[in-house]
Amino acid sequence: MGRRTFFASESVSKGHPDKVADHVSDAILDAMIAQDPNSRVACETMVSTGLCVIAGEITSNAQVDFQSLVRKTILDIGYNDASIGFDGNTCSVLVGLDKQSPDIAMGVKETLSEDQGAGDQGMMFGYAIRETQELMPLPIHLAHELMRIVTMARESGDIKYLRPDAKSQVVVEYDDRKPVRVHTVLVSTQHNPEASHDRIYDDMVQLAKQTIPEGLLDKDTIYHVNPTGRFVIGGPQGDCGLTGRKIIVDSYGGRGRHGGGAFSGKDPSKVDRSAAYAARWVAKNVVAAGLADECELQVSYAIGVAKPLSINVNTFGTGKIKETRIEELITKHFDLRPSSIIKELDLLKPRYLMTASLGHFGRVEPEFTWERTTKAEILRKDAGLA
Repeated sequence: MGRRTFFASESVSKGHPDKVADHVSDAILDAMIAQDPNSRVACETMVSTGLCVIAGEITSNAQVDFQSLVRKTILDIGYNDASIGFDGNTCSVLVGLDKQSPDIAMGVKETLSEDQGAGDQGMMFGYAIRETQELMPLPIHLAHELMRIVTMARESGDIKYLRPDAKSQVVVEYDDRKPVRVHTVLVSTQHNPEASHDRIYDDMVQLAKQTIPEGLLDKDTIYHVNPTGRFVIGGPQGDCGLTGRKIIVDSYGGRGRHGGGAFSGKDPSKVDRSAAYAARWVAKNVVAAGLADECELQVSYAIGVAKPLSINVNTFGTGKIKETRIEELITKHFDLRPSSIIKELDLLKPRYLMTASLGHFGRVEPEFTWERTTKAEILRKDAGLA
């Protein structure tokens, strides 16, 4: 037996206040680019008791009824009754949107399509690991799956006492960096006042056992459900929510690094979003090609400059070839200029509302183009591993 370690990752439901904000911001982005694919959008949302505020910068030819769109998004999440603390029909919606700074627009404007500059400076990270079929870290994968099944139970009416706000956390035990079992499962879910703690505990443990592969659970697995004993007041009534405050939930659950930039509400000219997607695409193809069992890619940009300033690969000792060679292959086979990323990953179509909960990575839906591994075979052959 090797060194035993533990790693935890969390997920949150679409009804979590920060995720309500992310949903509103991405719904606005989708509505803008549906009408005008070249829209420049940086939309921030704040939700609190009875209030939703949208602010930021938008430059677009699209005409969108922001009031109606915001209300519909909140209602679709499940906040449709004032008795649960927040209601899309009756909450106040304040709109404070402005146009994009001309200084930023000047750097992003395309003179030739391939010369479109990055919308900001910064560094972005992508990550992949051979722990799941999706090449995602196991803890965040399981946490998202648990939130998915809890949300389905609420939306289908199978568990009628559930309310929209919920969180999960999964602790995985590792033996020499290999996952061997689930040590702890935590679920906190908003509920109506009549539901008993015992009932909620039994239901959530049963959902966890349906979600987590049987071989990872054993008699020593610990379950925590609503540890305070009660979770009636939640959502925007219980906590102020802000766009971009769940960047670790959105990415890899704390595995790999994060550049710090949020995703939701930003059009793909913002490399915070598009380059983070591209970095995941590259890292996943490197692992899928068998060049490494784990890969983290850093890419950095300057505002108004098309080509990345740098790329860096870390395979954490799992590489089958040298990391410098992997960097050469990435430079050869992936064009990481913003315009090329946007074209290659088809990012000028409405798809972003789907990303606002359950993570931006490790998804199987066809809209998640950055999850494709179509470059894996050519990487493998060029690396001499075919």
